[in-house]
Amino acid sequence: MTKTAVITGASSGLGLEFVKLFAKDGYNLVVIARSEEKLLEIKKSYPNINVTVIPKDLSKPDAIKEIVHEMKKHDIKVDVLVNNAGFGLLGSFESLSVEQQLNMIQLNVSSLTELTYHLLPELKKSKSGKILNVASTAAFQPGPNMAVYYATKAFVLSFSEALAEELKEDSITVTTLCPGATKTNFSSVANVGNTKMFSNAMPSEIVAKQGYQALMRGKRVVITGRFNKVGALAAKFLPRQSAAKVAKLVMKEN
Repeated sequence: MTKTAVITGASSGLGLEFVKLFAKDGYNLVVIARSEEKLLEIKKSYPNINVTVIPKDLSKPDAIKEIVHEMKKHDIKVDVLVNNAGFGLLGSFESLSVEQQLNMIQLNVSSLTELTYHLLPELKKSKSGKILNVASTAAFQPGPNMAVYYATKAFVLSFSEALAEELKEDSITVTTLCPGATKTNFSSVANVGNTKMFSNAMPSEIVAKQGYQALMRGKRVVITGRFNKVGALAAKFLPRQSAAKVAKLVMKEN
């Protein structure tokens, strides 16, 4: 029986790369993003597999309930969930609008948590369910001038590692992908394209492939790029104040 993968943020960047990888392996897809036009282009590109298009803005509180209702209406069974949707913003906590930052928490944390909760029964039924949550190397230290974004990714990592342990008896694996700077539209949305961190951004197809391979192996945490692995390791041993200073430094413009 053909398996089905649900992918959020599927219209571009890492999400679109995940679409390509799952489609190549013959998965049916449920693709979720704001742009219906881009999602329909995905559907058109893969006529030989079943692609369900659900255009939703996951920063809206009711979006997940509507997605779950839509999936139940079409009796969609779920084997893999990829929580990829997310965004960040560069700027001091005080300078960014509270509405933007609350939307970030809604998308990066609340929607991810809610969708995982509602799809978990279906994943358990598959007997070999898989979850891929996209965090970031930001998860390993505080991030001045991106305080809320870094905090949301710390939540994703902690939540995912705990869930992986909870679900191991149910044969469900939970993988957390922690990329560093990646060539996607994240940098333009977050206004970080000119920072030191993004001067050597990794191609999104490489990051997605490493995440996909880790997911299929059931690995719990994957950090992409040698430099990022060293940085994440260093953050574990540095005093938290020192780690925050380093994070602030790399977010400065070149």
